[in-house]
Amino acid sequence: MRDKSFVLLDDRGVLRISGPDRAAFLQGIISNDVAKVSATQAIWAAFLTPQGKYLHDFFLAEEGEDSLLLDCEAARRADLLKRMKIFKLRAKVDLADASESFRVAALFGPAALESLGLPARPGAATSFGGGIAFADPRLPELGARAILPRDSAQESLEQASFEAAALADYDALRIGLGLPDGSRDMEVEKAILLENGFDELGGVDWDKGCYMGQELTARTKYRALIKKRLLPVRIDGPTPPPDTPILSNGREVGRLRSSAKGQALALLRLEALNGEAPELVADEAKLSPQRPAWLRSQ
Repeated sequence: MRDKSFVLLDDRGVLRISGPDRAAFLQGIISNDVAKVSATQAIWAAFLTPQGKYLHDFFLAEEGEDSLLLDCEAARRADLLKRMKIFKLRAKVDLADASESFRVAALFGPAALESLGLPARPGAATSFGGGIAFADPRLPELGARAILPRDSAQESLEQASFEAAALADYDALRIGLGLPDGSRDMEVEKAILLENGFDELGGVDWDKGCYMGQELTARTKYRALIKKRLLPVRIDGPTPPPDTPILSNGREVGRLRSSAKGQALALLRLEALNGEAPELVADEAKLSPQRPAWLRSQ
C-alpha cells in the first residue's frame, strides 16, 4: 500500500442542511447525536423506518457556522432528501442537493491521517482543500474522507501528495476491516443496525433521546436479539456475485454482499461465526469468516 492514496468516490453525493433549526431537526430523525458535530468532529449515522429498519446511512460534517454537509449514496440521495423533507414541517431548515458543488474522496494509507494533521480518533475533522477532511468515524484505520469543491478536488489531493488509487484497493481495505458500504451491504427496509456494527462502530448514540426507529434499535440491544452479523470472509475460489446464498450442509446460513480482491462481506448467522457450522460455500467458492478486532463477543 502507498503511504498516501486517494479515490474519488463518484458513487457518493452531498446534501446541504442549513438554517437555525438544522441540528434540532436532524436530532429527531437520525441515530447519532448531532450535537457532537463541530469544526473538529464528524459522525456516522443512519436514517431508519419507524420499525427500526435501515433506509440510509451517511457521514455528517460541519460546513462553516451555518450549515452541515451530508455525505450519502449518490444514486439514492433524492430518496433521502424526499424522506427528510417529510419531517421538516415548520422547522427553520433548508435541505438541498449540493452534489454539483462537491465531490467525496476516500484518503487512505499509513500516512494519510498524519499528513492531514488529523489524530487517529474516529471522526476527527479539519479544513482541507477548501472543504472538509475527517478521519473515518467508524474506524480511523480506514483513513479519512474528504468533501471537497468539485472543480478542484483532484488538484487539492495531488498537491497534498496523495496518489490516485483504484476503487478496488479502497474496497479491499474496507472489507478487510468489516465496514459496510451503504445499500451494497445493508438491505434497504430489512437490515438492522446492530447486525451491521453500528453499535461498536459509533453509529448509534444510546443517550441522545428519541429518533425514528429508536425503540426497536434499543430493544434489539438490551434484549440481545441479534442472530446475524455482517462479517468479512476470505474467498477460496471464484468470487460469487452479491446476494449469493451461503450454504452449510445444504442449509442457507447467510448471503454474500460486496467483494474485492478475494474477500467479501457476508451477512451470516452467528453459528457460522461461533464455529458451530461446518464448511461454508457460495457457488463454487469456499468461505472463511474473519472476526474483526472491533467485534464484541456474542
